[in-house]
Amino acid sequence: MGLYNPGEIELNDPPAFEMEQKVRLRRMIRNDGTFPGKEVGETLAKKGDIGYVVGIGTYLQSYYIYAVHFLERGYVVGCRRKELIPVDDHEPFIDDTDDEEMEETLEPRLQESQV
Repeated sequence: MGLYNPGEIELNDPPAFEMEQKVRLRRMIRNDGTFPGKEVGETLAKKGDIGYVVGIGTYLQSYYIYAVHFLERGYVVGCRRKELIPVDDHEPFIDDTDDEEMEETLEPRLQESQV
């Protein structure tokens, strides 16, 4: 399928998440080479990490990219909608994702100075 699916244009709808919304990561995010100061392939955030949306941008005029500040790690990382779920503090986290099913994406990862 690759990086771009011409049939999927998220920008036709409003963003799935709001500024300052608490979110949980559905999969591990590794540096694809666009996060400075870290080696390519180094883990930026782990599955289950909690962060807050601090910015909303776009990619390829089709997708929203959510800048998520993971407080425990101290990083702001760019995430796609499919990589995040909203956090409800009253419900336990149940991991229903299949790691094999979640393909690696190559969107640029944001750094703190870009937000």
